[in-house]
Amino acid sequence: MLEQTVPVFAALGDETRLRLVVRLSTGGPMSIARLTQDASVTRQAVTKHLQVLADAGLAHSSRLGRESVWELDLEKLEAARRCIESLSAQWDEALGRLKKLVEK
Repeated sequence: MLEQTVPVFAALGDETRLRLVVRLSTGGPMSIARLTQDASVTRQAVTKHLQVLADAGLAHSSRLGRESVWELDLEKLEAARRCIESLSAQWDEALGRLKKLVEK
């Protein structure tokens, strides 16, 4: 499971890409023009970041007239969430064992 989510975590490790994911998750599918409104990055930079998200399986584009509209692919995000939950459970178990050991 961890190997499959590495590209997702790598893509989400950039602040600009994380902001794009947040915008797409709250605003639904958007064109690059909409994604760059009120942004401090250029359309070209946003396009490159969106391609990184697409390469990680987090987003895809479709044509709507002359524009590309981007939207999230939630399956990869859900897999990353499950991976984090699994790691969290492992840490909880390890801390529980340590607590028992210290209390003895």
